Amino acid sequence: MRTEGKNDSLAGLRLYALSQTSEIFIILVDGAICAGFPSPADDYFQSRIDLNEELIRNPDATFGIWVQGDSMQDDGIESGDFLLVDRSVAPFNGALAVCVLNNDFTIKRIEKRGKKIRLLPANPAFAPIEIQEGDELIIWGIVTYVIKKP
Repeated sequence: MRTEGKNDSLAGLRLYALSQTSEIFIILVDGAICAGFPSPADDYFQSRIDLNEELIRNPDATFGIWVQGDSMQDDGIESGDFLLVDRSVAPFNGALAVCVLNNDFTIKRIEKRGKKIRLLPANPAFAPIEIQEGDELIIWGIVTYVIKKP
C-alpha cells in the first residue's frame, strides 16, 4: 500500500486494535462438517467458544488489517480479506508478514538465504522483491489468521 509522507508510514492505512474487553462467542459444534450428505446437527451443539481466546495469543500486540490487492492470491489471500497480525511473533523464513519497505506497507512471504532477504508474492504477475543495501525493511508483524468473507 502506498503512503504519502516519507515520515508518515501509516498514511492511508487503517490498523485496528482489537478490543480486549469484548468477548466474541460463537456456538461450537462437536466434530467435523460433512461435505457429502447432510446430517441432523442438533445433537452436535456442545458449547460456546470465545474467538478472542481462540485466535489471539497476545492481545497487546495483535492488530487487524484489511487486504487490498492481489499479490498474494495464490496463497488464498485476496483483496477484502481481514488479517490478524501479531507483532510479538518473531519473523521466520517462509512467514507471511506485514512489512514496511522503504516506508510502504506490503504483505509478502519472507525468504532468507544467508544474508540475502527477499519478499515473495504469491502471484506470478508480481516479481519477488530483493532487499538491497540501503533499503529500509521493517517486519511489522506476522500474519496469524486470514478471515475471509463468503
